Amino acid sequence: MASLARRQFLQSASALAALQLLPGALRAAGTATNSDAAAERTLDSVAEALLAEYPENATLLGLDKDARKTLKARLTDRSPDGVQRLAAAAKQRLAQLRAIDLNQLGPAARNDVAVVTAAHELAVEGYGFGFGDTVTLNPQFSYRNSPYVVAQNLGAFIEIPDFLDSNHAVADTADADAYLARLDAYAGALDGETARLEHDRGARVIAPAFLLDKTLGQMKTARARPIAEWTVASSIARRTADIPGGHAARAARLAADKVAPALDRQITELERHRAAATADAGVWKLPKGDAYYDWALRAGTTSRMSPEEVHRLGLEQVKSLAAQMDALLRAEGLTRGTVGERMTALGKDPRYLFPNTDAGRAQILDYINGRVADIRERLPRAFATLVPGKLIVKRVPPEIEAGAPGGYAAAGTIDGSVPGNYYINLRDTGIWPRYALPTLTYHEGIPGHIWQGEYSYKLPLVRSLLAFNAYSEGWALYAEQIADELGVYEGDPLGRLGYLQSISFRACRLVVDTGLHAKRWTRDHAIQWFATTNGSTVEEVSSEVDRYCAWPGQACGYKAGHNEINRLRQKAMAALGTRYDLRRFNDAVVKAGGVPMTVLEQLIDAHIAAARA
Repeated sequence: MASLARRQFLQSASALAALQLLPGALRAAGTATNSDAAAERTLDSVAEALLAEYPENATLLGLDKDARKTLKARLTDRSPDGVQRLAAAAKQRLAQLRAIDLNQLGPAARNDVAVVTAAHELAVEGYGFGFGDTVTLNPQFSYRNSPYVVAQNLGAFIEIPDFLDSNHAVADTADADAYLARLDAYAGALDGETARLEHDRGARVIAPAFLLDKTLGQMKTARARPIAEWTVASSIARRTADIPGGHAARAARLAADKVAPALDRQITELERHRAAATADAGVWKLPKGDAYYDWALRAGTTSRMSPEEVHRLGLEQVKSLAAQMDALLRAEGLTRGTVGERMTALGKDPRYLFPNTDAGRAQILDYINGRVADIRERLPRAFATLVPGKLIVKRVPPEIEAGAPGGYAAAGTIDGSVPGNYYINLRDTGIWPRYALPTLTYHEGIPGHIWQGEYSYKLPLVRSLLAFNAYSEGWALYAEQIADELGVYEGDPLGRLGYLQSISFRACRLVVDTGLHAKRWTRDHAIQWFATTNGSTVEEVSSEVDRYCAWPGQACGYKAGHNEINRLRQKAMAALGTRYDLRRFNDAVVKAGGVPMTVLEQLIDAHIAAARA
């Protein structure tokens, strides 16, 4: 398997200095220095600042209580002034982090400082472009940065209603009052984004016409529904039936008097964008577009690979995976046509499809829950350290499913009181043949995102608040591989085909993302190449391509991270020989928490040294 060269991974000056000093010992075996406490106090202050700036994360992690209870009534400031304050604060913290004398720190503190510094460096550089949505320091959305303030898969109208419904707990009057305060703030968030949209339109930063059409369609459909049926109104009404205070009526008034007018103002501004939009799909069309994509690709992969190198790597890996899929298809008697054509035909076979009805959707959820139960029994063979892996499988809310990804995960609380959510998009059950569902489940749920996130909760708080796309998505893709290695597809060749198609899907992303943003591919060309190469449905890859247009660089992190984890595994196997233990290696990777891939290599080097000792 092709891998990224070590020199190509992102190394900032300060992070590099830290890594060069990291000795060969794991966190638990490290010896603290006198300066560690001061460094950790600085990192604690960074954590508190990040919670205050992005208060939704205090709720997501179950931290919006006691001294932080006021955060439960607040939302992130999405206004132009708010974003400028976020940028200025990130720059100030970066200066503080760079002033820490790394030579005086023990290995654990040095590693923490390196990780937090790298995240701030990426964020400060992103804010420097002066447009779009830089979310590197917001753990809720740090996997994706966007040159656009609002699109079909980002913005307050997508993010806040589901957050209030799924994550804002309502157990008493105080919780319900905090919900209403956030509902009021939701209107302000919409207006703040609208002001930024107006600025970006003046700077000629306008989303492609096809994204705006989809975004406006979603907004207008949601706006047209009776307000009593809006998620922000129905959710609080359902959950305060036994709580005095008239919260349902108050929520309906807020939605009608504040949220609806703010939504109308945003629709009007987006229509102005649409009038000036073109069909050009890539960010190359934007001011400083090439530089922006270089940054987005680094943020998404924590590597310094050029777009051309990423594109070529994707083509090589697609070819290698196609050869494996061809052998399986031939064994099933499917010999005619390209691999993509045969997978397309397989995906349309009614034997493997669920009914496109509510009953069929319920069958899909039941099937997924069965896969979760099965993989839980196998995990002790892959990990020496186990976490509960609490999760609920949920359908993506119908009002946002047109622009949402096929599947995604949302973290549970640190104390485990609220499980993680694994969302699957069921707008059309035809995109989910039975053989495609297991690997998605391992990716988003267990041992993927939800599983990995619970390990990060054992690290210092600031480490639970920062994530790196290549690590988190690379781990989730590696989780699919772990499931395969645990034998989930024994006697199920079509299931293994689904797994290989999933891996190939991520290799295709390397090609398509760079094709759109560096090689000036059109949307139609990207869709057709993707569908014919991987055998996915045109409907599925159309949504995927639109996602890459809105989140440049993000989709490349999956395969970049997966490749690097496998390279490090081969390194550990070669170095340790008979002392190599897969469970201990997996522990070392998953317990690292969110890190740039350079930091992960240093931690694996420490793991190797400890195993030798």
